Amino acid sequence: MAHQLSDEIRYRLLRHLADHPDASQRSLASVLGVSLGKVNYCLRALVDKGLIKARNFRNSKSKSAYAYVLTPKGMEEKISVTYAFLRRKIAEHDTLVQEIERLSDEVRTLGPSKRS
Repeated sequence: MAHQLSDEIRYRLLRHLADHPDASQRSLASVLGVSLGKVNYCLRALVDKGLIKARNFRNSKSKSAYAYVLTPKGMEEKISVTYAFLRRKIAEHDTLVQEIERLSDEVRTLGPSKRS
């Protein structure tokens, strides 16, 4: 595969598919904020890796309607990327808390008479 899926896209896609296996590629593109082509590429990559299976809806009038079902390997991957996503968000939070503390100290140091 020429391009690796970003952790965030993989996390968001697997999470959404776990809750909405009948989501269309168009709705996935809208929810994820990416192009339809990117969704198609990502879904193919997940199928190729054995993380999801695409199944036709049996009762669908549209032959292009699929259900994207996470495989056991896909569930493991979802847990792994969720953990990595959580670690990254906690690190971002910690950095933000430190920046807020630094800015708060700076504002206190300046005092009301030195602010404009």
